[in-house]
Amino acid sequence: MKSYMAKPNEIERKWYIIDAEGKVLGRLATEIATILRGKNKAIYTPHVDTGDFVIVINADKIKLTGKKLSQKNYTYHTGYPGGLRQVPYATLMEKNPEKIIELAVKGMLPKNSLGRSMYRKLKVYSGTEHGHEAQKPEVYEF
Repeated sequence: MKSYMAKPNEIERKWYIIDAEGKVLGRLATEIATILRGKNKAIYTPHVDTGDFVIVINADKIKLTGKKLSQKNYTYHTGYPGGLRQVPYATLMEKNPEKIIELAVKGMLPKNSLGRSMYRKLKVYSGTEHGHEAQKPEVYEF
């Protein structure tokens, strides 16, 4: 018996739309990462990008459990000496709520060129408006 290996030209990609309103960040991010990797499909192949496109709306209405909104920080380095920066999640939620979901999902994808191509299929919007009506996205419930 042979194992099925998906080929890049045989993959049919769907578009899913997920409403993040009232959802917990980590649980939402794991579902999104699963769809982007293609692990929810029977044709999943580890070395091929078999995932679908994901549109996330209402990113500004996401929930963080516990005291994370006031205590958790987004830490990054500018690349210059002494360039370590920390931004509280409360500030990030006001200025750029899309980035919170993008960072959570990006951390759950593979750290290689395959993971970067999966990450490009994620579209996050803070409101209910998005410009992907032409792709006829299906509502994804979990």
